[in-house]
Amino acid sequence: THDNDGRTFVEVISEKYSPENFPYRRGPGMGVVVVSTGGPQGSPMKDRLNLPSVLVLNSCGISKSGDQAEIAAFCAHVMELDLSHNKLQDWHEISKIVSNIPNLEFLNLSSNPLAGMTLEPRWAEAFSSVRRLVLNNTQVSWDTVLLLTREIPELEELFLCHNEYSSVSSSSVACSTLRLLHITDNCLKDWAEVRKFGSMFPCLDTLVMANNNLSSIQDSKDILQRLFPKLRSINLHNSGLNQWEDIEKLNFFPRLEEVRLQGIPLLQAYTNAERRSLMIAQLPSVSLLNGSAVSDSEREDAERFFIRYYLDYPEEELPYRYHSLVNKYGKLEPLAEIDLRPRCRAQVEVHCEEKIEQLSIRLDQTVAELKKQLTTVVQLSTNSMRLYYIDKGSAFGPEEMKYNTRALHSYSIQDGDEILVVPKTK
Repeated sequence: THDNDGRTFVEVISEKYSPENFPYRRGPGMGVVVVSTGGPQGSPMKDRLNLPSVLVLNSCGISKSGDQAEIAAFCAHVMELDLSHNKLQDWHEISKIVSNIPNLEFLNLSSNPLAGMTLEPRWAEAFSSVRRLVLNNTQVSWDTVLLLTREIPELEELFLCHNEYSSVSSSSVACSTLRLLHITDNCLKDWAEVRKFGSMFPCLDTLVMANNNLSSIQDSKDILQRLFPKLRSINLHNSGLNQWEDIEKLNFFPRLEEVRLQGIPLLQAYTNAERRSLMIAQLPSVSLLNGSAVSDSEREDAERFFIRYYLDYPEEELPYRYHSLVNKYGKLEPLAEIDLRPRCRAQVEVHCEEKIEQLSIRLDQTVAELKKQLTTVVQLSTNSMRLYYIDKGSAFGPEEMKYNTRALHSYSIQDGDEILVVPKTK
């Protein structure tokens, strides 16, 4: 039974892109004008349409394709098609649309009601040119997903978020073109399900599975190396990982360099700074953690922090990584308690002509406020003095403090540095 309220794809493009509503497009290559070859009078095409190569038809109430010859006439140059939030529930209707768009590379069918709908293999061939396919919130069955991965020879990106998958089945045929799998907000709890992605998608570069309640990574080093040989980036935000062993296992993915791991139970006990340092120290080859780059100096600080963090732990509770870091840096002494709050004052020497004064200055003030403070020390008005900062520990000469609104702490002033006050010459 067809959805009688629904509209056809052809009706929607005729209306949205008819010359009355859409008289012309500026710029080369943006649209195409097709002149009708004398179809029947009152054809919905109104003689010509002007379609962009990126066609966005979300939330238009589409449930059917309409005349396939007209789709073929108008969509020959369409490369991207967004049909999200429509009423498409019949794969046959979708295949009639797609089979008439020969250059289609991107297809978004998110939020169409595809639960329980069967895709016949003969219709699946229609999708063969697609490279990026978005099926979020469609409840599309896993068998249909497998059929599509088999029928689409160059599929590179697949989005399957919000589809309530708690388990997946492996395919007998691997899809070796897939680089990106986005499967967030599902119910994948068991690593045994994730492991199947490795054999199905052997060239996977990016695996995004945030908001799945994955409880642990249950594979040995050789299996992880074999299953995910090219995985470069993994997102496990808000998963259920609660042991450091799971984090250590990420080191077994041979190419992994980018990890996102916020909101996991394991990290709840730590402060933000501890989380980041302990993670970096545990993941020596990861260069991007939670979206920000790890510099060499940050890594060294994190590794030293890690050694000190575990100094008093009993031998049997020490993480595996501890020993290799002690080999690298030696057993470090605990740090003296240091107040890491930004320094708010500095003792400086103020030099003005022959005079030298010791002065304590606030570093949270601006250059203009410092000038005001200095009027009591040197007999000059704020407008008639120039200030220079001399860093005692640096080989560079004086730096003029030109900008009145600049904060003093941005100069990294230390105790013992000098401020030189020079009267402005008339």
